[in-house]
Amino acid sequence: MIPKVFKEVIDLGDGREISIETGKLAKQAHGSVVVQSGNCMLLCTVVSNYKSADVDFLPLTVDYREKFAAAGRYPGGFFKREARPSDGEVLTMRLVDRVLRPLFPKDYHSETQVMIQLMSHDDNVMPDAMAGLAASAAIQLSDFPFECPISEVRVGRINGEFIVNPSFKQLEESDIDMVIGASADSVMMVEGEMDEISEEEMTEAIKFAHEAIKVQCEAQVKLAEAFGKKETREYESEREDEDLAKKIHDMAYDKVYAVAKAGSSKQERSAAFAEIKEEIIASFSEEEQEDFGDLISKYYSKAEKNAVRDLTLNEGLRLDGRKTTDIRPIWCEIDYLPSTHGSSIFTRGETQALATVTLGTSREANQIDMPSYEGEERFYLHYNFPPFSTGEARPIRGTSRREVGHGNLAQRALKGMVPKDCPYTVRVVSEILESNGSSSMATVCAGTMAMMDAGVQLKKPVSGIAMGLITDTESGKYAVLSDILGDEDHLGDMDFKVTGTADGITACQMDIKVKGLSYEILVNALKQARDGRLHILGKITDTISQPNTEVKSHAPKMVTAILPNDLIGAFIGPGGKVIQELQKETNTTIVINEDPVTEEGIVEILGTDQEGIDAVLAKIESLKFKPEVGSVYEVKVIKMLDFGAVVEYVEAPGNEVLLHVSELAWERTENVSDVVNMGDVFDVKYFGVDPRTRKEKVSRKAILPKPEGYVARPPRDNNRGGRDNRGRDNRGRDNRRDDRRPREDKRED
Repeated sequence: MIPKVFKEVIDLGDGREISIETGKLAKQAHGSVVVQSGNCMLLCTVVSNYKSADVDFLPLTVDYREKFAAAGRYPGGFFKREARPSDGEVLTMRLVDRVLRPLFPKDYHSETQVMIQLMSHDDNVMPDAMAGLAASAAIQLSDFPFECPISEVRVGRINGEFIVNPSFKQLEESDIDMVIGASADSVMMVEGEMDEISEEEMTEAIKFAHEAIKVQCEAQVKLAEAFGKKETREYESEREDEDLAKKIHDMAYDKVYAVAKAGSSKQERSAAFAEIKEEIIASFSEEEQEDFGDLISKYYSKAEKNAVRDLTLNEGLRLDGRKTTDIRPIWCEIDYLPSTHGSSIFTRGETQALATVTLGTSREANQIDMPSYEGEERFYLHYNFPPFSTGEARPIRGTSRREVGHGNLAQRALKGMVPKDCPYTVRVVSEILESNGSSSMATVCAGTMAMMDAGVQLKKPVSGIAMGLITDTESGKYAVLSDILGDEDHLGDMDFKVTGTADGITACQMDIKVKGLSYEILVNALKQARDGRLHILGKITDTISQPNTEVKSHAPKMVTAILPNDLIGAFIGPGGKVIQELQKETNTTIVINEDPVTEEGIVEILGTDQEGIDAVLAKIESLKFKPEVGSVYEVKVIKMLDFGAVVEYVEAPGNEVLLHVSELAWERTENVSDVVNMGDVFDVKYFGVDPRTRKEKVSRKAILPKPEGYVARPPRDNNRGGRDNRGRDNRGRDNRRDDRRPREDKRED
């Protein structure tokens, strides 16, 4: 018997709906829902252990997977089984995690898993936009201690009109692609890319998304009430001691405040803070340290955070001595690596990124194979964050989710500035060599310079900046921090990264930790970020103001040519023989793609030697060469035969035609070599296709004057006997068998 199903429907306002259903699937999970829009269906389950883990943080795992069966497809690879998550899935996990994690109690340490999977795909629905809704709805049906329902929506803008959760096709026409996460009261997360929009336009998009999220949060509450809201579970909370907290605050606050105000370097500051902490710990007896060790560390960290925040709010000073709007010293360099196609160093304070650019053909495009999306990227960026960049030694376990996320942010910041007609596949790699505050924004700046150094014709240079926000709800004070340090990343109420050109924002990533942040403060913060971006942009353009007009001498040059569809086979040759030999002879890489509209061949020629590229272009032109009937062309003898000479058109090398011995001269020619030899160059007249031989006919004698007294040979009499017309009489070879008598008759004779 099918169990009772509970369902809520959300109207998106344009004929589309999202339904949230529970009660049918995965009932042993602590909460489960099926979220559906069109034919797209997501199943989300949540489970949290009742026993706390022996850690001082929330061990939350958000897992998002798109099953290939959902789209009626097989996974790639030998085993035909879904394996490690794709970058697209990892990015969706990060989006959901960033909104959920702050809403669990800080002292809740139970192992918690949120698993979201695409069960049915719809080409007109982007499933990742509903992942946050599914996760929150499932949690609302559980007994987890969770503050309030949230949701996430994607916002696009087409012809000035905002749209919620656009399709892939609509997104191609949109100048905004943003995902916003929020509760009914507060915006909590923003991430996306834009086409150079203003700060006010970005704020309007966030407001529009928040209104849609409020409706989705209300639907979750209704579903939970209909299903039967569970009592929130009891859990073992962290031990607290108010007297100890006050004691440590009094011991640490003034000392930390003084160190913070000194404006020292990261190493000096860290050492001074560590010394203060050690002094406080040493003031307790061994028994007290054993009993309250964790609390002492916890309360010291809280006192340190309060002191640093108060310094900024009260005096407008920061840990390294800067004022709130100051940007750390910047130095840049291009063309640092001699063998790369492009390179740059961007150093801002104690953060340093080394970027490289590699140019290639469409063959090097990044292939994306997901159930919800198949395609390729001709521009992509990879970000690496090794342990030494922060002076640490820790295990290296492959590319982390953080590296995927930071690389994606920098890629989205830059990709809109790469021209659509850029002939290359462009790969940017950012190596973080030092880190103390926003290495992803350093990557944007270094990537911009490296591409301009490589000769990629960027529309405009892009810069990025990481900002922070400190607020005091009681006094109403707030401070926006430009170019935040790593330490400031933890103590602020909003961490946001903004990238853009001189004309507008191209990408952003925000995590808002304070409730009810006013849009006025948000706009002010974005405008301060703009001032910082422009300052950094000036440092970039001082180093390299325009993209180099040419690629480097050792970098491959890319040329494209069009080849008619009916000539592609001849260009490739049987088994690829012709194109392979051509690549070897010219030291080039040749890639042929078919234009989906015209079906013509788009030939990409990549090589460092211009002569080799020119040779390939000449080959293409020779294939496209079509002589006109009655025209005279210069030819060169390339092969001698008994019955003529093979010649190629000088203006179209490789385009060959037979010059028959009878067309060499007016006089009878016994030997071809009596008239022409290998390598001879002369003119011939083109007569088109000979109707008798069905082959192209050219003549040398046709453009020579007739000798005086020349008499043309009479045409051949086709009625004469001979080998060519034996079949015309009874003696022909083909009729002999008809005149023969049976062997028996011969014996009787």
